[in-house]
Amino acid sequence: MHKSQLMDAQSEMLMPISDPVPGKAKTAGKRRARSWSSWLPYLFIAPWLIGFLAFTVGPLLYSLYMSFFDWPLMGGERFVGLQNYQRVLFQDDDFWEALGVTARFALLYVPTHLAASLGLALLLNRRCLGEGLFRTIFYLPSMLSGVALVSIWSWIYSREYGLLNYALALLGLPAVDWLGSPDWAMSAVVIASLWSLGGTMLVFLAGLKGISVELYEAAEMSGVSKLKQFTHITLPLLSPVILFNLVTTLIAAFQQLTMALLLTGGGPMKSTYMLAMYIYDTAFKYFDMGYAAAMSWLMFALILLLSASVMRFSSLWVFYENEVKSEAPADRSAT
Repeated sequence: MHKSQLMDAQSEMLMPISDPVPGKAKTAGKRRARSWSSWLPYLFIAPWLIGFLAFTVGPLLYSLYMSFFDWPLMGGERFVGLQNYQRVLFQDDDFWEALGVTARFALLYVPTHLAASLGLALLLNRRCLGEGLFRTIFYLPSMLSGVALVSIWSWIYSREYGLLNYALALLGLPAVDWLGSPDWAMSAVVIASLWSLGGTMLVFLAGLKGISVELYEAAEMSGVSKLKQFTHITLPLLSPVILFNLVTTLIAAFQQLTMALLLTGGGPMKSTYMLAMYIYDTAFKYFDMGYAAAMSWLMFALILLLSASVMRFSSLWVFYENEVKSEAPADRSAT
């Protein structure tokens, strides 16, 4: 064997053994990295997901389980099947009376809340000095807790030293028993509840910002009045936002508890005794947890039915711009 051949043989023996399948290790590493990256987002949302399952879904399902039992707060539970639901629907006049009061509150609160929120959003949508400060000022009341809000409005509504009656006295008008009269108590609760409309106002303001200014400029050049611009441009393009706020405000109205509970206690003469308050008293004053759970699920079914009805008939008045754009090419091709 020549010297050069011997050196080539030694070098081949010293070379590392190559992978019999080229790129296999690299592919496995990429696969592991891809698997880890696919699970990484779930790790970030895991705290919220665990909290949602533990503090929302868990109690919700447990209350459904409780609704089929005679479940006193002290003592053992007894399975009664659908008797709690039958009792609510066919034997409990207080339930229907509280539901009627809640419906009356919703009829007063929902349109007033939406109109006031939209009006403030229209004002804040105008360009002016310090517009950011004004938005903050109008939104801050919605961040107050329910107890603090009730304390403020209790002072405003006080018959002896309240701000409203003081203003009426300056005008030469008699004082009004805002919280002690059945004729005024519901209106007082509605007005106090409007204090926290900042969230709805911001949603309307975001919707107004999404409307193109060019539409208003074209309308002004055509001589269209401000009122017609509002009814023919603003409202149609804002209708999806109105639908969203309508559903959320309707749900909030039927769940109203804190304001009426702390401001009037359901009185006078049960004129503000709403369904959520009746459920609260049944559970924590009379300790009938199973019956309260059954009423809660019936209220949930009612809210779900109302929301579904609003969504069902929303196609009659809600305008979606993207649907018109998608239909436009077909219309042009047909012509």
